[in-house]
Amino acid sequence: MGKMIGAAEFKAHCLRILDEVERTGEPVTITKRGKPVGELHPAKQDRKGFPFGCMKGTIKILGDIEGPVYDGPWNAELGLLGDED
Repeated sequence: MGKMIGAAEFKAHCLRILDEVERTGEPVTITKRGKPVGELHPAKQDRKGFPFGCMKGTIKILGDIEGPVYDGPWNAELGLLGDED
């Protein structure tokens, strides 16, 4: 299960514990009154260049993406100022 520490100790030494988890890669279980309430795991580092390219291959372009979507008259062309009926 890894190392276990109390919530008060975690609060007092949070930054040191974060550095230790990063350095060792060993998770830490945080307890409150002897019962586990949370776990601290090292972050995954294998995501090179994230977020760049994270959506690659998930978008499909259909049709013209540069042309106008709406070909009808605009409110300004009709002399309307808003959504007047």
